[in-house]
Amino acid sequence: MNAPLLDAAPSAAHTPAHDETDPSVILTAVETEPGWRAAAQRCAAVAAQFADAVDREARFPVEAFDALKRERLLSAMVPAAFGGAGLSLADVGAICETLAQGCASTAMVYAMHQIQVACIEAHGSGSAWHRKLLAQLVEHQWLLASATSEETIGGNMRTSACAVELDAARFRIEKLAPTISYGAHADGILVTARRTAESAAADQVLIVALRADTQLEKRGGWDSMGMRGTCSEGFRLIATGVAEQLLPTPFAEIADQTMLPVSHTLWASVWTGVASDAVNRAKAFFRAQARAKPGSIPPAGLRLAEAVGLLQMMQARLAVALEAARAAHHARHGGSQADAPLAAMLGFASDMNTLKTSISTTALQVVQEVLMICGMAGYKNGTPYSVGRHLRDLYSAPLMINNDRIAQNTASLLLAQRPAAPGRA
Repeated sequence: MNAPLLDAAPSAAHTPAHDETDPSVILTAVETEPGWRAAAQRCAAVAAQFADAVDREARFPVEAFDALKRERLLSAMVPAAFGGAGLSLADVGAICETLAQGCASTAMVYAMHQIQVACIEAHGSGSAWHRKLLAQLVEHQWLLASATSEETIGGNMRTSACAVELDAARFRIEKLAPTISYGAHADGILVTARRTAESAAADQVLIVALRADTQLEKRGGWDSMGMRGTCSEGFRLIATGVAEQLLPTPFAEIADQTMLPVSHTLWASVWTGVASDAVNRAKAFFRAQARAKPGSIPPAGLRLAEAVGLLQMMQARLAVALEAARAAHHARHGGSQADAPLAAMLGFASDMNTLKTSISTTALQVVQEVLMICGMAGYKNGTPYSVGRHLRDLYSAPLMINNDRIAQNTASLLLAQRPAAPGRA
């Protein structure tokens, strides 16, 4: 049965999602303390309050996103020229990390939304239609999703089976997507497809499909191990619109320059936030043990030191990646991209790849150490030291663009790079 996406109207930003929401939560979320960082912390507090229910019921984190919309954080990455906050990638990464300490699903949905915003801003702001879209996103706090996977292709987003059907000034697209994270809750979906029916599988475009002109026929559920609140269900997507909704830049360039580096960076921020919250629980458990036996160091001290060290390595690696992304962005927009050596571009791509693989595996190691520190108190649900949800959520990290596939791609990039001078990496 076709389930049309609801009308993309201001109601997306103004209609409360749950009547039973505790009024005190709403007051907490809309306090007027200035600054995006304080706003993110208020939203994270709301997300944390409902995180267990979101996980248990495998439902969208509506309370957290109501708070994010009220705080106007969905437009955090939109440039100020369009009414957004114009925050940097590092700032948005910090928001993701903060949200992840409350609820990983909330943080991941927020990160995926900002990835779509970054793609439109970087590759569509020269188009009047996409400039208007960014302004509307700011006004209505719209939520954007993506449909890059396909049933006949799998998770390889660099190829498509479906194709855009163009008829004069309008388009139509039909796609069988095994997963569209939070698709039923999105105000717009960015869809990959072949440029024409005659185009090669890798000759792709990226289309912004609006809620009012999109139908979603559900084809699969989302009863998953972790990240249950992302609601990554399968759909048959049918969308129509005007030809201007196609981003003018080929998708291959969008993926290389924006989608993949921003994805890996913001995902890594989410995973770092989850690991950070787990370590905070381990510290609290360790202090409780120390208070119970004054004058002695609890036996979990060595494991806690190891977990803290691993977390600090993650944070340092993420900081290096953010600086590399800033430099790459400056090179592109400073007019020097054409002069950038191939080795530098290949090096940046391989750095982004290893960021994803290293953070996704290290985050799991951190939480496993925390589980050993907290023991049964961490193993059981419903204690101040529970980390079962953290572990289950993080087991998705190596699978989001499978680490084996990324490692294979990294090996190819490294093979293409010229050897460095002796004594240099």
